[in-house]
Order: sequence, then C-alpha cells, then structure tokens
Amino acid sequence: MDTLILVFAALFGLVIGSFLNVCIYRIPNGKSIVWPPSFCPKCGARIKPYDNIPVLSYIFLLGKCRKCKAPISMQYPLVEFFTGALTTLFVWHYGLTPWTFVVLAAAYALIILSVIDMELMIIPDRFSLGLIAWGLLFAWCNPYFEGIWWQKELYSLLGASVGFFGVLAIALIGTWLFKKEAMGGGDVKLMGGVGALIGWQGVITTVIFASFIGLVYSIFLMIFKGKKGGDAIPFGPFLSMGALINLFVLVKFTDLSSGADWLIQKILSM
Repeated sequence: MDTLILVFAALFGLVIGSFLNVCIYRIPNGKSIVWPPSFCPKCGARIKPYDNIPVLSYIFLLGKCRKCKAPISMQYPLVEFFTGALTTLFVWHYGLTPWTFVVLAAAYALIILSVIDMELMIIPDRFSLGLIAWGLLFAWCNPYFEGIWWQKELYSLLGASVGFFGVLAIALIGTWLFKKEAMGGGDVKLMGGVGALIGWQGVITTVIFASFIGLVYSIFLMIFKGKKGGDAIPFGPFLSMGALINLFVLVKFTDLSSGADWLIQKILSM
C-alpha cells in the first residue's frame, strides 16, 4: 500500500472523527448536525477553524475552551484519534475498494452509537436499523459472502435474521432468568445490522468477544470504581468492538477452536 494513500487515509479519518463528535453531541439532543457551525457547549462561542484541528487543537488549547476556559472532554481527541487509526487500518487491509468504503461507513456508525450508548445508555435506531439496510444494500461486494449477487443477499439476510432474532432470544432468556432486562432493544437491532454485514458466524463470535470484553470491564469497575455486579452497563460499545474485529478479519465460530494457531496464520497471511 502506497504510504501517501495511508497518510491521506489517516488525515481523512481525523477530520471524519471531528464530525463524528458533532453527531455524538447533537443527535441525542435533536439538533442539526449541519448548522450552526461548531461551538463551545458551555459558553456558546463559535469555534474558530484554527481551534478545530483534530487532536492538535486539544493539545494546543490544553484541553480548555479558548474563551471561557471550560474543560473540553477527552472524548473529542480520543474519538478523532480512534477514527483516524481505524480508517488507516481498514484502508491498509482492504485497499481502495468498494468494500473498504462500506466498512468505513459502518465503523463510523459503530463509533457514534458506542459513545452515545456509553453516555446515555441508548442506541439510536437510525444507526442500528441503518446498518441492516447498509449490509443488505452492499452485500453484492461483501468478500465474506460467496456466490453471485442474489446469493450474497441471502447470506446477508440470514445474518441479519440470526443477529436480530438470536440476540432477541438471548435477551428474553436472560430477562426471564435474572428477573430484569438483560439486553436492550437497541442491542438486538444493532446485532441485526452486524449480521447483515458479517453473516451469522460473525454474529456468534461478535457476541463472544463482546461478552468477554464486557466481563473484563465489569470486573474493572467492581475493583476500581466500587460498582456492584448487578449494575447495568452499556453493552453496545462491546458489541461494536466485536463487530470491528470481525469487519477487519472475519472470525468464524469454528476458528475459535484453533486459538493462537489461527491468529498466527491470519497475521502471516496479511
């Protein structure tokens, strides 16, 4: 891969990350993501272009608004950096193909909904349902599905169905066993979108990855934050992490049995 292309991908990702921050803040508040231009949520002052450079502006401003000196959340540079890194990684892995742009759009949606879920414990339907439509619409160029275009559509539809109804079944069983909501409706719809993009096997491994990461996070909260085991945590970010792993290199259910050997072979084959 040409180094110049990767540099451009990184810069593009950083700029997109800045826009994702706008979406994260405005969408839950019912505000336009187009107008007005960026402003400080504390004092309302317009942010100048030279104060809106991804990551760098946060460093130059020492994490504070130039006008009111209110602290700027670390979320902003972290989302920008993570988006830039993911964009570079996917372009490096897939090259400049139609599927690359499909994956990047899905990844950006996963970033937005993950942060919103972390902050508000909700996953907006426009992202979860949008991912279902997105996966079905571009199944024809999905390298994980075999056959001609209509066969790939069937694979995508099967994945969406397994993701939605399979996770719905898990949620209902969990609610019955624990006498409280085990998984939200947003998570169920999100997995429908994930299944449409990576198929039914990807749904299984995404849930496995998410459960493991969520468990580690819960243990961390209990040890260092004093949280109780029964406290609710947003599951969307962990499902998104599992989905991003699968979008980069699909992990099938049967691959998990080979463990480290499978991982080494995947790395060597890149």
